[in-house]
Amino acid sequence: MSANLPPVDDNRTELTARGVILGVVITVVFTAANVFFGLKAGLTFATSIPAAVISMAILRYFKGATVQENNIVQTIASAAGTLSSIIFVLPGLIMIGWWTGFPYWVSFAICALGGILGVMYSIPLRRALVTLSDLPYPEGVACAEVLKVGGGEDASADSDAENKAGLMAMVWGSVVAAVFAVVVQTKVFASDVAQYFKLNDRGSVSGYDFNLSFALFAVGHLVGLWVGVAMLVGAIIGWGWAVPHYSGLAAVVGAAADVAQETWSHKVRFLGAGTIGVAAIWTLLKLVKPVVSGLAGAMAAARVRAAGNAHTLPRTEQDMPIGIVALITVLCLAPIGWLLGSFGAGAGLGSSLTTLVIGGVAFVVLMSFFVSAVCGYMAGLIGSSNSPLSGVGILVVLAAAMLLVAGVKPHLPPESGKALVAFALFVTAVVFAVAAIANNNLQDLKTGQLVDATPWKQQVALVIGVLAGAVIIPPVLDLLNHAYGFAGVPGADPAKALAAPQAGLISALAQGVIENNIDWSLIAVGAVIGVVIIVLDAVLGATTKSVRLPALAVGLGIYLPTSTTLMVVVGALVGAYFDHRADRGPKPEATKQLGVLLASGMIVGESLILVLIAAIVAFTSNAAPLALVGDSFAVPAVWIGGIAFAAVMFVLYRWISRLALGKA
Repeated sequence: MSANLPPVDDNRTELTARGVILGVVITVVFTAANVFFGLKAGLTFATSIPAAVISMAILRYFKGATVQENNIVQTIASAAGTLSSIIFVLPGLIMIGWWTGFPYWVSFAICALGGILGVMYSIPLRRALVTLSDLPYPEGVACAEVLKVGGGEDASADSDAENKAGLMAMVWGSVVAAVFAVVVQTKVFASDVAQYFKLNDRGSVSGYDFNLSFALFAVGHLVGLWVGVAMLVGAIIGWGWAVPHYSGLAAVVGAAADVAQETWSHKVRFLGAGTIGVAAIWTLLKLVKPVVSGLAGAMAAARVRAAGNAHTLPRTEQDMPIGIVALITVLCLAPIGWLLGSFGAGAGLGSSLTTLVIGGVAFVVLMSFFVSAVCGYMAGLIGSSNSPLSGVGILVVLAAAMLLVAGVKPHLPPESGKALVAFALFVTAVVFAVAAIANNNLQDLKTGQLVDATPWKQQVALVIGVLAGAVIIPPVLDLLNHAYGFAGVPGADPAKALAAPQAGLISALAQGVIENNIDWSLIAVGAVIGVVIIVLDAVLGATTKSVRLPALAVGLGIYLPTSTTLMVVVGALVGAYFDHRADRGPKPEATKQLGVLLASGMIVGESLILVLIAAIVAFTSNAAPLALVGDSFAVPAVWIGGIAFAAVMFVLYRWISRLALGKA
């Protein structure tokens, strides 16, 4: 029995209509925000704790609300938030020029079928990796602690006050970030502080771009000091060496800003891709031994226990019946086979359609189970947010592309290369949806174990969350594609295009393997940089207790434009200072938790308002529909916007510091 919880009650309020409705509403909001921000910054934010705080603040007004009911709400929101990681693959079909938009029902089916498979595959792993495992599950444990403090009708007055304070922090963070984003759209405040310049007579250029974004700042607060420092190192490598070096070699004549963006887009991004690839694969390799030994040991223990107790399982150990799991799995695989056949036929691959469908379904079945086990274990080991999903995507797309080259390409005409690339990305998207959900599910089930939830009810909630996310992700993706476009796509405005770094890397690798049309020398240089950073990080880890330099973050710093990375760095530095000050105060944990919730609110508020503005842009074909002033106001807007940004951020942090002490 978990500490601080009442005895298990079989009739306890848990999976309720009001909880499902609230979870779905939160899902729509957080998923839209996660999709936008994942495409912009290459990072997504964890939704479990913010969803739990909102749920506790609302359900406390309803009779009979329990910890377990609040847990269902955060489970639904968490599943859908995690499913938004499909943006790491699906935009690749736009980037290679195969799609011009995201067809709704096809995109929905990829998300829904892959996500439900992820839930089904993780059910047999629950007892092995959660109940009988000593894995730490850092995020699942943290969410359970939040729920236990104030998640039920027996919550204390102090926990009610903490819930109200947390909700206030999120709401005001959202409101302030949204209002600031709207003012930026009027052009009274500048959107960024940028400058590009020539370094010498050979044509070498460089520059910087600070985006005045509360959401980017908030991401920096959430990822922490050393991830921020690593991204700064990546930005210095990219813009202190790579952009000047390659622009000097090309000796292109033109404005410094144009030359810099051209060099970054066609050269430096591939350096970053090499670094990201090496870092992600290295992270996976480090986990091979604990994953294999942990799975083997935990499953052996589960078999022993199940043999003696299968007929007397308590409510808190009751999973969805295995027969239903098998039936749902088969019902998912049948339409997946139809999707693969329809896509292959539409791509002109009809002569190899049987091979593609049978091989594709087999690939989904086997690779999905593999990634479910690996991602589930990784989530338990290092947390869902830190799990290298991009590494999983890289391995899956490489495997898919190599199998297509070996088994299908020799039987097709040479012009079929692009269609095979698209098919590889399509299959990878399905498997990646499975991986993303499996990466999250066991974390949620650990939270459920700690608050005495019923596993099968939570598994139903996970399926509901997947379906809710699958409904909202395609239209948001399509809206953002038409309003902003993606980096590297012909016709997209580089100043506004969304970076979508993981999708760019995965699509480039698929093209490189199947069409052999990528400059592998740039990838190789980036890989060498990655190896050097990995060695340096290992040395730092061996000689210091806290200083690290994660190679994946360095790769993102190289790959992403400075308009994304530099404000994240600022947020990481300020967030670290805020946490340091909180540690010296009377309520350090409460203060730091409010900082996390404030940052989450900033991301949600700015992302949602920019999604709405994207809708206006798409429907009106006006790139600046809210503009009140012209370009002649650009210089004053920089000063006004910069000062306003710093002032508002100072006031917000001071306010939540006082809020934690009950003085605001």
